[in-house]
Amino acid sequence: MPISEWFQKKEKYNQVSRVSRKRAVPDGVWSKCAHCSEIIYQKELQNNLWVCPKCNYPYPITAIQRLSLLVDDSKYDELDFSMTSIDPLKFDSEKPYAESIERSKIKTSLTEAVITARGSINGKKVVLAVMDFRFIGGSMGSVVGEKVTRAIEVARGEGLPFIAISSSGGARMQEGIFSLMQMAKTSAAIARFKETKLPFISVLTNPTMGGVMASFASLGDVIIAEPRSLVGFTGARVIEKTIGQKLPKGFQTAEFMLEYGHIDMVVERKNLKEVISKLLAFFLGDQS
Repeated sequence: MPISEWFQKKEKYNQVSRVSRKRAVPDGVWSKCAHCSEIIYQKELQNNLWVCPKCNYPYPITAIQRLSLLVDDSKYDELDFSMTSIDPLKFDSEKPYAESIERSKIKTSLTEAVITARGSINGKKVVLAVMDFRFIGGSMGSVVGEKVTRAIEVARGEGLPFIAISSSGGARMQEGIFSLMQMAKTSAAIARFKETKLPFISVLTNPTMGGVMASFASLGDVIIAEPRSLVGFTGARVIEKTIGQKLPKGFQTAEFMLEYGHIDMVVERKNLKEVISKLLAFFLGDQS
């Protein structure tokens, strides 16, 4: 055999060896932080409640994960489970609205972008509305607005505190004016609920924008946000073009909103349940 062929075969062998060694590490074991770019062991990230252990950046989590972190023993009684969106405007774009709904259902195993439920937080009974950004960007259409409104009415009727955990890009454009009406409907429901003197605690996660932020999410007796969450009504570029001014750096972050008095607290995910529990005890007094 010519020496040149021997070297070629050896090079091929080395290539196969490198591929084999690379495949020896299973997919999903490591991930790269979206904020600090550090490489994180996936199990460590999970054990840290999906918060980067290097820079404390909170990863988005699902509505079911949120409920599991907050309610006692991860047990809750879901409300209005079967409600699902239709296509009232027969909205058709690059992707038909009806198709987007069905794909989101398959992707998330949810029927809509919010889960509403009864549960307990450190023994205190509450009603919760928890949004899931995976379902069409957590957008608020007719069903999301209706489910949130019904949850508020349940809390009012049963004399329970209401907790909303928002994660949304805003109103659902595929439903047009029907989605915008949900802003007024949920806000009116909150106004009725506040007549009971029971607490409404609003938790803003990354992101909470548009019609959700411009309605019930900003009406809490106490407004909490997770660190570094994007919070606001519309994007920075749109605002800058509208007012003709350069905006300060980070003006839509939770920390900026706290500094200027728009929210009350920035709370790390690991402390959220305990903080909410203490707030409930404060508001409820002997009722708890």
